[in-house]
Amino acid sequence: MSLPLMPKATAVWLVENTALTFEQIADLCGMHPLEVQGIADGEVAVGIVGIDPVANGQISADDIKRCEADKKARLKLLETTLPQPVARSKGARYTPVSKRQDRPAAIAWLLRHHGELTDAQVGRLVGTTKATIQKVRDRSHWDISNIKPTNPVTLGLCSQDQLDEAIGKAHRISERAKKEAERAARRATKALATAQAAKAADAARDAAKTAEDAAPDAETPPGEPQTTE
Repeated sequence: MSLPLMPKATAVWLVENTALTFEQIADLCGMHPLEVQGIADGEVAVGIVGIDPVANGQISADDIKRCEADKKARLKLLETTLPQPVARSKGARYTPVSKRQDRPAAIAWLLRHHGELTDAQVGRLVGTTKATIQKVRDRSHWDISNIKPTNPVTLGLCSQDQLDEAIGKAHRISERAKKEAERAARRATKALATAQAAKAADAARDAAKTAEDAAPDAETPPGEPQTTE
């Protein structure tokens, strides 16, 4: 079954901008209705920017209106000339010559909307180098004034599944780092508390010893000198 170029991003846009049912959106995007409902509830596709399928020429506005009026109707995809990214079994991702000038726009979009991605992940998604990514980030790229951030899926540089996988991986890495930082903080707090307790115990022992040394002999009556045989 043919699907939109960006199924989840398309579903996000349709949920936010139309009166289509979850079933109609799910049928178009190859998703389960409950997954579409999760998008509406803010539990699924968090962080994914909606993509207008009408502007992309994937479906027509008239078809949306037809389906909004008839809940049993189903949307139909239009024929598209947008390039479909081809996955390679191994090696660096190949970017067609005609699409290479679009990479800075894709980099800018990823940096703006998904700053959690590492440079290595961005590089793999759009087939570029860390040097180019850095130039776009610090705005030293030679064509920076003409770069308009654009979703790399829209540009055909990667698939929505590849983008979702990279985002999910970045989030998992971030969560692991956060948990490890929290564990390290707890260990440091515990170590500090232990050190402070040990220091307090040493101080107490020293005080007790000082008091013991300063105390008079209990066997010698007050005012009488000690005698020796």
